[in-house]
Amino acid sequence: MSMELVRLQKYMSQAGICSRRKAEEYIAAGQVFINGQKATIGQSVNPESDIVTLWKWAEMSRQDFVYYKYNKPRGVETTCAQRWWQSIIDVINVPERVFPVWRLDMDSTWLIMLTNDGRMTNYLTHPKYEHEKEYVVETFGPISDKQLSTMSQWVEILWKITKKCKVERLAAWKFSIVLTEWKNRQIRRMVEEVWSKVKKLKRVRIQTLLLEKLKEWDIKKLGKQEKDTLFKSIGLSN
Repeated sequence: MSMELVRLQKYMSQAGICSRRKAEEYIAAGQVFINGQKATIGQSVNPESDIVTLWKWAEMSRQDFVYYKYNKPRGVETTCAQRWWQSIIDVINVPERVFPVWRLDMDSTWLIMLTNDGRMTNYLTHPKYEHEKEYVVETFGPISDKQLSTMSQWVEILWKITKKCKVERLAAWKFSIVLTEWKNRQIRRMVEEVWSKVKKLKRVRIQTLLLEKLKEWDIKKLGKQEKDTLFKSIGLSN
């Protein structure tokens, strides 16, 4: 089943790039491109195959790009849209205008990256690159070896078959899982498909970027070595 198309303004808002109204301004000004072609108001995109580019990022000097890692606590939504509940822009305190890479649910704690580099966002989130993301999962009650094995092979969620992935037991009720894809609430749905339920979910790695000892609510600017290693791992020139 093909991925449902999403209006461009909505896609840009959900990706954390800007509000829908601001997206319309960028599109009208001819600053948004889909697969290299100038976008138009009302156009739709396929989140799994289309590449969306905001021209203002392409014009920025590389010295202007910044990269942060943040340990998102529960109760914070990963979006730039301002609502009655806390969004990530309400709780971070950095001098630059940055946006989160990926939109993630409020009920989990996550290692998340924030940047103003559209290239990095594309390389880390576009399905064709299949970059690794590692999670530690706790379940309500023990989970069996058979259940873990099933998840590592494939399960069907959202009318699609998941890709093979690495699953490793950490305790009777805890395991790690490494994904190279991302579907909506994928891990929670995978666990439910083997008749269990997620109690806690934490992302601890994005490619070479590690959560390490970063505490919840803390944000840290990437150092040169950490940034260079990440760039090299995803095949992006620095």
